Amino acid sequence: MEEKKKDSGFVVKDKRHFGESAEDKPQEETKMAATEEKKETAEQTMNNEANYPPVNFTNFVLSLSTSALFHFGDFAEVEGAKPQKNLQAAKQTIDILDMLHEKTKGNLDNNESSLIQGVLYELKMRYVKEKV
Repeated sequence: MEEKKKDSGFVVKDKRHFGESAEDKPQEETKMAATEEKKETAEQTMNNEANYPPVNFTNFVLSLSTSALFHFGDFAEVEGAKPQKNLQAAKQTIDILDMLHEKTKGNLDNNESSLIQGVLYELKMRYVKEKV
């Protein structure tokens, strides 16, 4: 049988690579580098998570306290920027702490109870001072 050649005006070339050739190696190296980058990113994420303090009542209260201080304008959101006061947000954070204090009465140890009472006292006095 003879093959008949037709002149259709275009040529089809199969560019798929099968097996190991010099052209395959850069693609494999790129894939390996991407996989390595993914591993490093995952490790960095795990390390960042490990740097956070443990979640407990004390750290939660201190976190809310820090949030209130931020809203009082004690420090800026971005380094070098001017701190901004938001007394309404500070009051809301104080109210959250107050609610938390009321809802946890009788369930806290002495240290936790003293901490939340002290933080509430300081923040409420600060709010009154800022409001005037």
